[in-house]
This record gives sequence, C-alpha cells and structure tokens, in this order.
Amino acid sequence: MITPKDLIYYAKKRGLNAVAVTDHDYLDGAVKIAREVKDFLVIPGMEVSSSDGHIVALNIQESVSQGLAAVETVERIHKAGGVAIACHPYVYFKGCLRNAVCNAFDAIEVINARAFPFQHSVKKAKEAAEKFKLAQVAGTDAHYGPQIGYSYTTIDTEELTVEAITNAIRQGHCQAHGQQVPIILNIQQQIQRLKRLTHKTASKLS
Repeated sequence: MITPKDLIYYAKKRGLNAVAVTDHDYLDGAVKIAREVKDFLVIPGMEVSSSDGHIVALNIQESVSQGLAAVETVERIHKAGGVAIACHPYVYFKGCLRNAVCNAFDAIEVINARAFPFQHSVKKAKEAAEKFKLAQVAGTDAHYGPQIGYSYTTIDTEELTVEAITNAIRQGHCQAHGQQVPIILNIQQQIQRLKRLTHKTASKLS
C-alpha cells in the first residue's frame, strides 16, 4: 500500500538515505522505482517465497522463481548477482525459514520491526547469525508508509551506491538497529487495507 511518493517521503522523514524495495515475488515495480527516483537511492529487490520460507534478494535485475528450496533459491540469487538475506526467520505467520537458515546466505535479518513475537525473534536470529557467521541486517517490513524506518541497517561504506552497499553487506560491514513498529500503525495499516479492498469490491460491482 506504499506509493513511490510515500516511500521517499517517509524514508527521508525517518532519516534514511537509502531504502530497499522488496515486493513479494515481484521485481518489476522495484526496478521501475529505482530507475525513476533521482534524488534518493532505491535498492531494487524482491522477497522470494521459497518452499522453506521467505528470502530477500537485493540488487538483482531478473526475477528469481518461487517455490524452490532455500539453498537453491540462494544459488539463483547469487547467479543473478544479488545478495541473499534470510528474512524474519523466527517469526510466526510470515513464512519463516527456521531450520533452513544456513551459511549459504549472505546475511540474516536479525531485527524485523513487524516480527511477532518481537524479542524472541531477535534473540533467535542473532544466535543464528553468530552460529553461521552471517552479516546482520534489519528492516521494517513496511506495508504502510508510516511504518517505514522503525528498523534500519547502517552500512560502513564510502560510497552511497547500490553496488557499494550490497558489497558491504556481503563483507559484513553493516549493523542492525531498530525497534518494534507501534501497534497503532499496524492497526491503521489493516484499516487502510480493508478500505482499499472495499473500494475495489464496490468498483467491480458497479
């Protein structure tokens, strides 16, 4: 439910200087936004639904098929030149990877601002990051503009480019920060979602 205009507005408002767009199993929208936005860095990617759980692919120019095993999905992402991130691996209701997390990944999302249960998921993800020696990143998993930026990743790099950022993640030059999205924003998101569905239904009926 985030328009390109809202994406940039809320990212800047929260103090970010780059943002990754990772729609579920769909790449074209992210690539289009990355090309069209001139005054803010957008990292194109997608959230791939593997048969084992969700995997974020950053900096790819071609789609990665869904429904494959986690390790094969990671291999496809690497062949496409991208970075493979185990996203929200220990949460409920979100297609979590759990036991499929392994050292084939480049990084693990240790903080997901919309994760439930929040503290438990952070603890488990950090333990996995240490076990498999994976870079640690964070993201809000925003589906509604005001949710953007509650969790974020700081990148140690001299250049603000997609390539520099993704290379820094591969090398582990990044740190995860953030907090849980306030519940009121999640409620507002659901209200907006219901309004949109109602509007679509009414349009079809008319």
